[in-house]
Amino acid sequence: MTLNKLGMAIAVACMMTPTLALAQAGGEPQTLDKVRVTGSAIKRTDVEAALPITVIQKAQIEAQGINSAEQLMMYLNIAGNGSDNLASNGGIVSEEQRGNNGVSGANLRGQGADATLVLLNGRRVATHGLKGRAVDLNSIPFAAIERVEVLRDGASAMYGTDAIGGVINFITRSDYRGAQLSLHTDTTEAGGGNIYSTNLLAGTGDLASDGWNVFGSLTWKSNEILRGTDRDFSNTFQPARGLSPDTRGTPFATVFNQAGGLIGAGLIDPLDGSRQTAINPLDLPGAAGCESGGELMGPYDHQLWGSAASRYACAWDYPAAAIIQQPQKNLDFIGRASFAFADNHTAFVEFTGSKVEVRKSFEPNQISSSTSTAATAFGRDSWYPATGASYDAVYNALAGYFGTSGLSYGAPIAYRWRCMECGPRSIQTETDAYRVLAGLEGQIGRWDYTAGVSRASSESSSTLVSGYHYMDQLRAVLGSGLINPFLLPGEAQDPAGLAALEAASAAGVTLYGGESILTQIDATFSGELGLNLPGGAVMMATGIDLRREEYRFNGDSRETARLIFNAPFDDANALDKVKRDVKAIFAEFYLPLHERLDVTLAGRYDEYDGFGSTTNPKVSFKWQPIDSLAFRGAYSTGFKVPSFNQLFNGVTESQYAGLDLADPASCPGGRANETVAGCEVIRPVEIFGGKADLKPEESKQRSFGAVWAPNDRFHLSLDWWEIERLETIRAAARDVLIDNYDQFTANWIRDASGQVVAIDRRYINSGGTLTSGIELDSSLRGELAGGQWQLAFNGSYIDTFKTRGLSTLPWSDNLVGDYVRYYNLPIKWKHTLGLSWSRGDWSHTLTQVYRHSYKDEQPISVRNGTYIPSGWNPEVDSYTVYNYSVSWTGIDQFKVTAGVRNLLDTDPPFTAHQNDYAAGAAWETRIADPRGRSWLLALQYDF
Repeated sequence: MTLNKLGMAIAVACMMTPTLALAQAGGEPQTLDKVRVTGSAIKRTDVEAALPITVIQKAQIEAQGINSAEQLMMYLNIAGNGSDNLASNGGIVSEEQRGNNGVSGANLRGQGADATLVLLNGRRVATHGLKGRAVDLNSIPFAAIERVEVLRDGASAMYGTDAIGGVINFITRSDYRGAQLSLHTDTTEAGGGNIYSTNLLAGTGDLASDGWNVFGSLTWKSNEILRGTDRDFSNTFQPARGLSPDTRGTPFATVFNQAGGLIGAGLIDPLDGSRQTAINPLDLPGAAGCESGGELMGPYDHQLWGSAASRYACAWDYPAAAIIQQPQKNLDFIGRASFAFADNHTAFVEFTGSKVEVRKSFEPNQISSSTSTAATAFGRDSWYPATGASYDAVYNALAGYFGTSGLSYGAPIAYRWRCMECGPRSIQTETDAYRVLAGLEGQIGRWDYTAGVSRASSESSSTLVSGYHYMDQLRAVLGSGLINPFLLPGEAQDPAGLAALEAASAAGVTLYGGESILTQIDATFSGELGLNLPGGAVMMATGIDLRREEYRFNGDSRETARLIFNAPFDDANALDKVKRDVKAIFAEFYLPLHERLDVTLAGRYDEYDGFGSTTNPKVSFKWQPIDSLAFRGAYSTGFKVPSFNQLFNGVTESQYAGLDLADPASCPGGRANETVAGCEVIRPVEIFGGKADLKPEESKQRSFGAVWAPNDRFHLSLDWWEIERLETIRAAARDVLIDNYDQFTANWIRDASGQVVAIDRRYINSGGTLTSGIELDSSLRGELAGGQWQLAFNGSYIDTFKTRGLSTLPWSDNLVGDYVRYYNLPIKWKHTLGLSWSRGDWSHTLTQVYRHSYKDEQPISVRNGTYIPSGWNPEVDSYTVYNYSVSWTGIDQFKVTAGVRNLLDTDPPFTAHQNDYAAGAAWETRIADPRGRSWLLALQYDF
């Protein structure tokens, strides 16, 4: 068989598939071996234009200075903008991200990490041990990757569950001879966030002549910590632009009113007669100012947050105190032994293993002695006692402005304090993952086969490192007065108080741990059926897939479970080992109806314990009216079964932290506005948890595209796609419960007086999402100054992103270009434009990475119409960075690559999203790289 002109042009222009051969000098095509690509089980030669596949070669990855699978996802335009990296889940996270410590996920077309199938060498790996919902990309042996194939289409007809958004197949070497040592550094100009790695690859044996090959790859990688305070743009004290931290817990404490306390019911402001209930002595008229109280302190913006009684409060920039890049250490290994026997048969054994350590670290605890609720459990016995100079200083400062009326000298002080002496809250997560695979592959007559048996595991454990304290001891030390919450910078705590605080530390306590296990037996056969159609031979593939999925989750394993303040234990979700068996059979038929028209039919039948069966078909076509032009299209259905924790999680509660919620029964729309009767602020508990009666999600995927390659120098492909998801499993969205209050009345739990005390937001099968867009890929190559140049352009346009809370409801307005919390941020356009030039031993690459602008989240004061900051701009700027690298191979067996990421040192664009619900202090973690300009150096030596 030979490669047609269209396939020739695509192969040469884009280097899409490594097995495609280049044309000989005379322009005649060469005979090619059959290959199997992601998304099809049939081995054949004419796959270049049939499927919407993006293939990223190792050389392209290295030229961009990409050193991890997480970095690759941020680079890909077809990847969604979800909270899937270690920056976006580093601090305060939503309920969907609980337990995602240390996880980096793959998210295609914005469908989510749990709806994107990740394969390693064409087979599944275990999902991350803590949540069991998505594969952790940190466990992929990235340094051993030969290429990455990204199927930009639904693939449940071939792979079963989770392939709604598409498939990412990380393909490593299958054999290697020799030895190779490589070193890689990526150091930032501004400091912090440096990345280092080294890899050793070695192998021996020639499979063709010796009949065997054994190789192994060992990689060590370290990501150093990057703190919010290391970057100027990480600053939420920008009230004129609609952004200010919503906390009055400050390193120099803010005094609160409380019955029996120093200021009792509050103090009357002589300025206008208003009652003030949160007062920081540093912010009173004539005082030193909030900024004098410590790093990251500033005035609390009472207008922005609608809290007139906090006019003299201070705030602390807790988002900027968070960690931007979590420190991470990886050690991974992949080894493979292959043995040829008989004719055209190979047996192999493959082992991959990884150890990942990630330390999640964020701001020190805020201690609110001013309350005595179950959530804080401090109470009056932790108030600052009426002793000493610090007490008198606070009393005199308050009396000096407000007068003594309302003050009760001798009463303890109720306060809110940021316990800097407690240290940053830090949680270390260790994950050990492995997969053992044994298989056979070869050819029997005209049929190819592959079969394998594998077992994979991901086991994780999260441990408290610092910043957490036993509640009883902490309460005692606070009430003793040994720890003073009213100290200025440079003033030292009593050593006895610090010793007591250290004695209360809960460092070393295991929060929780879990393990996800996957056992799989699979076999695939493909070949010609012996039937011919006008376009050629009919081909078929069929196979089986037998899996057992297991999961367990351990809560607090201590014999005596003493309360630890604010420790995020997850005991309610503890599970003994649960399991389910999956049995599947699939088939695929390639029908060449005409020499220029072929159709592929595929279908898969899955039977799941607990859910019954599901059948998912796929039909696709390729029509090539002329040699240089092809049209392609597909329709398929897909499904995703609920994860174990979506089914079996226990009930957990979380206090609603915002000030923008009102009772939708008395305030249609549920937006708080204190000037409107019935729209007063409510802050109920929100209830989350699993539901055993959840149904699997379903989906419908459609695509249509064209590929044009008039010669081997130019290639253009354009694909339209649409994904309609049904019965999407989500925690019940708050806005859905508000907007459809009449249908969700039971979810609003009330006390005897009719006040809302809780909102039931446990998982439901929601109405779904509708997403569509266009993907563009093009390349042009030529000769210049004795060298070869190539211009490559890849872009992704999102046209539609709509949701609905129930299948009976209409679709929402189009959310493309609007800020969306937690999940995918649907920006309209993303592209990468690259120019490369190579001559002799030198190769240069310059790349532009672009992310479109979008509408920002409105500040609370704008939403409720009470106050519009003078500098608030609803448009978030676009984000563009340039990367450059140069490689030199002038010494035999030695390669040097140097480069600059973010050549112009561009800061992430400003965004005013509410800090309590998303990571990033004035910048968006789902869009931008916060590291700034960095310098790359990679050395590779082949022995």
